[in-house]
Amino acid sequence: MTDNEIIDLFFERSEQAIDELAAAHGTAVRRVALNILGDLRDAEECVNDTWLGVWNAIPPERPSPLRTYVCTIARNLAAKRYHADRAKKRESRYDLVLDELAECVGGGDSAEDQTAARELAGAIDRFLGGLEYTDRFLFMRRYWFADSLQESAEMAGMTYGAVSVRLHRIREKLRKQLIKEGLLE
Repeated sequence: MTDNEIIDLFFERSEQAIDELAAAHGTAVRRVALNILGDLRDAEECVNDTWLGVWNAIPPERPSPLRTYVCTIARNLAAKRYHADRAKKRESRYDLVLDELAECVGGGDSAEDQTAARELAGAIDRFLGGLEYTDRFLFMRRYWFADSLQESAEMAGMTYGAVSVRLHRIREKLRKQLIKEGLLE
């Protein structure tokens, strides 16, 4: 079933929509949730919350591409749960992913911090748009999907070491770009 047909089922409020969505994109959603949460039970709960979130969002939304939309909901829910459950613990691969990017991005809850976060997001989008496909692929797999270095290496047909070095160089380029744009000191 195509994504448009699945979306049409949501507009019809057919419960089959969830089954079709799970069949088409469930593997990707589970992987995102599990990579962030590191616990199968928590990941499955996040997946179920994702289906509910999609059910509540469609209609009126008509997302395209559907997989990206659904994975974004899953990622946001998983990250929210991760931070709530592990506020004081440092124990998963997601911590490592966050630590790798820590020198390039900061965080905070003030209005100034939120404005800076929007500016930073735009700068990262521009940076990613300027990367060659393989570098963009590796960056997204590592820092959006939270894949391990080994998983990213296998997907890209590269060695673990090559991916590690390449990601280090990409982070360094990003850091320099953010300094150039005045978003990092």
